[in-house]
Amino acid sequence: MLRIISANLNGIRSAAKKGFMGWLNDQSADFICVQELKAQQADLGPEILSPPGLHAYFHHAQKKGYSGSGIFTPHPVKHVQLGFGNPEFDAEGRYVEVQIGQLSVISVYMPSGSSSLERQEAKFRFLDAFLPHLIQLKKSGRQILLCGDVNIAHHEIDLKNWKGNLKNSGFLPEERAWLTNLFSELGYVDVYRQLEPDASDTCYTWWSQRGQAYAKNVGWRIDYQIATPELAQAARKAGVYKEQRFSDHAPLIIEYDWKL
Repeated sequence: MLRIISANLNGIRSAAKKGFMGWLNDQSADFICVQELKAQQADLGPEILSPPGLHAYFHHAQKKGYSGSGIFTPHPVKHVQLGFGNPEFDAEGRYVEVQIGQLSVISVYMPSGSSSLERQEAKFRFLDAFLPHLIQLKKSGRQILLCGDVNIAHHEIDLKNWKGNLKNSGFLPEERAWLTNLFSELGYVDVYRQLEPDASDTCYTWWSQRGQAYAKNVGWRIDYQIATPELAQAARKAGVYKEQRFSDHAPLIIEYDWKL
């Protein structure tokens, strides 16, 4: 089984203090995709840069304490790509891709637009720039697994308070249409939803830090594993890990009947 984990850490040093690295070392995962590092290379100690038995690949933002993405894997990697060729968003450290054989695993941290109109406009620019890259990846004939914080809930079932968020970033019609196009027209697969088509309250991966959202399970499903069809068909088991809290997100874990 190929075991894949995706987790937004909202600060990798903060998550490490809450036990994330120890948990990661116990997971026997093939790839652990992490987002929102909020750290530069020089800020990280050996516990994070060189965990036992794992290689670590990070794409740091130029701005300190901001964004960032990474992948941990025990496997020797043939090729690593940092960024997807867009200067604006590559400067924010939003994309890491590793290749092993015919498989490409990607950790992506897509922008949030919730803080301001300017950031929402940046989010739309990201979506416009990222889609052609995903099209080219699919045309390459490789098996693609895109993991990360997409910052979009696709359907009403994917968040608790959908009626109250119809005009809010993360559930805007244009954002949801982007995902619909990705899945329905371009042929990528939302792997969690393929395995758990009816999951609602158990599907959430992020909770606001306001108003006891976690305690009341007022959550959103904004963390995904998105795959090309052949790989998606090999998915066997999916779950959201909530026994420990490392950040305001919970790790999404999916297992695939796939050999590297």
